[in-house]
Amino acid sequence: MHSNVRLAGPRVFFERGEGAWLHSVDGHDYVDYLLGQGPNFLGHAPARVLEAVIEACRKGMVYGGQHELEVEASEVVCAALGWPDMVRFGVSGTESVQAALRLARAATGRTKVIRFEGHYHGWLDNILMAPDAAGAWGAASAGQLTNHLEDVVVLPWNDAERVAEELRRDGERIAAVIMEPVMINAGVIEPRPGYLERVRELCTGYGVVLIFDEVLTGFRVGLGGAAGRYGVVPDLATYAKAIAGGWPASALAGRADLMERLGTGAVNHSGTFNGSVMAMAAVKASVETLRDDPPYMAVADHGAALMDGIRQLGTAHGLALRVAGVPAAFHVSFGDADVYDYRSLQLLDLDRYERLADVLIDCGIWVAARGVWYVSASHGEAELDAALTRFGKALTEWR
Repeated sequence: MHSNVRLAGPRVFFERGEGAWLHSVDGHDYVDYLLGQGPNFLGHAPARVLEAVIEACRKGMVYGGQHELEVEASEVVCAALGWPDMVRFGVSGTESVQAALRLARAATGRTKVIRFEGHYHGWLDNILMAPDAAGAWGAASAGQLTNHLEDVVVLPWNDAERVAEELRRDGERIAAVIMEPVMINAGVIEPRPGYLERVRELCTGYGVVLIFDEVLTGFRVGLGGAAGRYGVVPDLATYAKAIAGGWPASALAGRADLMERLGTGAVNHSGTFNGSVMAMAAVKASVETLRDDPPYMAVADHGAALMDGIRQLGTAHGLALRVAGVPAAFHVSFGDADVYDYRSLQLLDLDRYERLADVLIDCGIWVAARGVWYVSASHGEAELDAALTRFGKALTEWR
């Protein structure tokens, strides 16, 4: 097992993935609503991406120098997003977040960063956090250097006044505000009306760099990501997951006056595999596919039908199933709370859903125990029927 995210999952070994389906070495099939934790937005093994990567690899994979695909992928990404001037490619979302934080500190000459409860920005010491039994946020792992978190301020999300209070108190030392513009990692919680706009206004007023962590939302909630969906433009944003059709690639995009500090070498962001031939081929092919044949309406229709079907199954079985989020990514749990941040999310019976998730997997639906469901461009009527039939079977067996 090579990622702690998978430690809590079942010990299933897969031999292949096709479209919206996974097939295990034991001969079982699963309709997949985890999608590799999000990257497979085009489904497993999308032909256009595979063909582009294979063709590109025939010419070599890592040059230690520049190549045309880097430029082409950059142009396609910036044009699709609409707002950034430049992009710098990496390998993982964690890495691109680190580049964004370093860039913000370099540009402002400040050190502190505001982040939010329940948001995930990677596993490194200076940003990974979790609450303790008393609800205080701090280091999340044994071996983590707690002093690396001294410049991190943790606030509840979706409360613009808390951000305003912190900036009034300590704005001269705040370099950046970083957030998931939709809190997909925990609960798939949308921003309250006006929240993103107010935080944008506050960051501009205090000279703070606003960073959207769009690793999960980017190219999933729309071609323009969350920035396009909600009409609020950050200064920097990070992307991964859906940007490359399942290939490991990430990106940091932003304003030219910030990004050019990387190009001059004033701010270091290095990596042997940054902008590799295969990754750039995958990014270019994936984003062009999303641009040329947009799946977003079909994804929304499928997600909405699935959400409604799960609600109806809950009602039929006398269960208080809560289904909420955006159709491309939604959250299933037990309870009936007004959820708007991480703390209110805890009012739901999340442990009970974890137990149900084990049964769902046994019945052939591959899902995350934390309740997040992802919909891909490959999900259609057959997958919808299979998912609802198997969900109903799981509820019957679970009861």
